[in-house]
Amino acid sequence: MAAGLLATPAAAASGSTNQAGKVASSSSATPRPAVSVSKTKASPSNSDECPTRVTFSSRIKVKAYGGKTTVAYRWLRGNGSKSAVKTFVLKGKGVKYVTVKESSTFKGGDLKGWQALQVLAPRKVTSAKGYFKVSCGDDEWDGDKHVVNTHTVGAQAWVDERNCEATLIGRITASGTRWVRYQWVVNGRVVDRDAVRVYGSRKVYHVIRPHENLRGWAVLQILDPGDASSNRAYFKISCRDWSPKVSASVNAPSNYEGDCPVTRTFTGTISASHGRGEVKYRWIRDGVAGGWQSVYFDGRGYGHQSRSVSDSWTASASGTSKRSIEIYGGSTSGTVEGKVTCKAAPPASKAWIQAGTSVKQVEAGCPAGSVTGTGSIYATGPIKLTVTWSLNGSVVKSEDLEFTSEGTKSVSFTSASDGLKGGNARFGIVGGGSTTVDYEAVCPKADGTPKA
Repeated sequence: MAAGLLATPAAAASGSTNQAGKVASSSSATPRPAVSVSKTKASPSNSDECPTRVTFSSRIKVKAYGGKTTVAYRWLRGNGSKSAVKTFVLKGKGVKYVTVKESSTFKGGDLKGWQALQVLAPRKVTSAKGYFKVSCGDDEWDGDKHVVNTHTVGAQAWVDERNCEATLIGRITASGTRWVRYQWVVNGRVVDRDAVRVYGSRKVYHVIRPHENLRGWAVLQILDPGDASSNRAYFKISCRDWSPKVSASVNAPSNYEGDCPVTRTFTGTISASHGRGEVKYRWIRDGVAGGWQSVYFDGRGYGHQSRSVSDSWTASASGTSKRSIEIYGGSTSGTVEGKVTCKAAPPASKAWIQAGTSVKQVEAGCPAGSVTGTGSIYATGPIKLTVTWSLNGSVVKSEDLEFTSEGTKSVSFTSASDGLKGGNARFGIVGGGSTTVDYEAVCPKADGTPKA
């Protein structure tokens, strides 16, 4: 899976590499120095005198950035061996050049080989190989000529199906000590070629990692000296992918037609064939990738598992929107589309006061009086509003009205008053229009004067 479910532990480093890593970690230079190495030179590269001393050299170039820079290196040899890791320290900054050397003495025999310099710290880099050839005939110490025994060359192979690989094992034998060049041939094609120093008998190996099912044969061929070949070793490699399979699918909401804005929801399913761990995914919205999110599979049930996810789309106008889900490091689901059709909003309802608002004061046991009034509101459609009646500037009634359709509603009031005085009553819509009606006194004054 994208994160955790498909993760595999990193291979353990060799002892030499660990040692180099410790040396590298001791440097505190920032940034890390740049390192390069020249091609390894062998001197002499071709000799027919014995004993002969061959010196291998290579120049290391380091671009340092100040302080102390520790350089670790070792020699790689054609027979598969490696020298011990060596170090030296450079001080200051700038470009530094250091030439390192290693010498080997050959007392006799015919052999070919190579050496290369490998810098391990502060950066890992390996030089091109420096080849050499020594042709001295018989060894001085025993006088016996070294000849590869072509009758004892053999090869074996076995299959590790779980790891989808086959390791070919060959044994080279010789009557003495000498260099032998060989190659591995798999199904008629050369897959590896090298040279090793054989001390009577030595095993050589080659690993086939085809990443898919493969069957066939392998042969170990001696190139120099002689041209012997082993018998064919047949193999059959079965590659089974045990990694969990993760996939995603998306469903679109049904098409919508109605009032807007509206929120629609896409739903998705993330599935795993087996295993446990975290899977990262992200929504692709109309071709634009969103941020990474994650779901966790606990592995319970030891089989197929799924998790549901969702993503919302808010539409303020008619249109479409597309969604898909991408699995981190994996596949992307198919794309689905949602559609919204927004209906035109109906015109806003209006309301107003109809003509004919009436107000009247009557006697209520002079000098007391009573004022009554009636007014009507007309609405063109659904609407909510508040109306008030005010008597001489003071609100005497407030009422909330709700129209569910076109129509008329009447609102009346009755309030005690001073029958000796006239006044006015106001009927209004809060936040809207109003109308004012005057009324007269209905009681005579105590001195006999007419009603005001």
